[in-house]
Amino acid sequence: MKKLSWIVIFLLFCNPLFPQMDSLQKEINEQVWKPFIKAFNNDDNEAFKAVHSKDVIRVIQDNNQIMGYDQYFQKIPDSIKIKWGNWKKNIELRFLQRITSKGKGFEIGYYKTTSTNNVTGEKRSGFGKFHVLLRKENGVWKILMDADASEKTNEEIFLSGKPME
Repeated sequence: MKKLSWIVIFLLFCNPLFPQMDSLQKEINEQVWKPFIKAFNNDDNEAFKAVHSKDVIRVIQDNNQIMGYDQYFQKIPDSIKIKWGNWKKNIELRFLQRITSKGKGFEIGYYKTTSTNNVTGEKRSGFGKFHVLLRKENGVWKILMDADASEKTNEEIFLSGKPME
């Protein structure tokens, strides 16, 4: 009987946390992920930078590379812009884990990038797994750390994640 009482008490006190988690995830989606996707897809570097903290740490695991804000957002050379000028980018996200508490967040998921050549119609897709730390700064969620790796991710693995609501 005591065990049942503790379970009931636990459920009564924890139940209000679930709606709060949903609202925090919706807030993160609106302040980080939707602008992130839009900026990535439209090659809008200023909007892309805006969802990141000035303290951001970018980790590219496949290259064993760690960058700070200035290195991550350094000016892209015109030669690279010309090379990829005929390509339209698209990114999609799926989530495995989303933890949020007291202005901090941790999220793990998969991404799929698709590039389409505007001239030839050729498509190229890539997949990976990401780990992100988020922090609320002046009332707005920002990406504090973004790490990703290909980790043999494919379409099937990508689709196993939960889409953003």
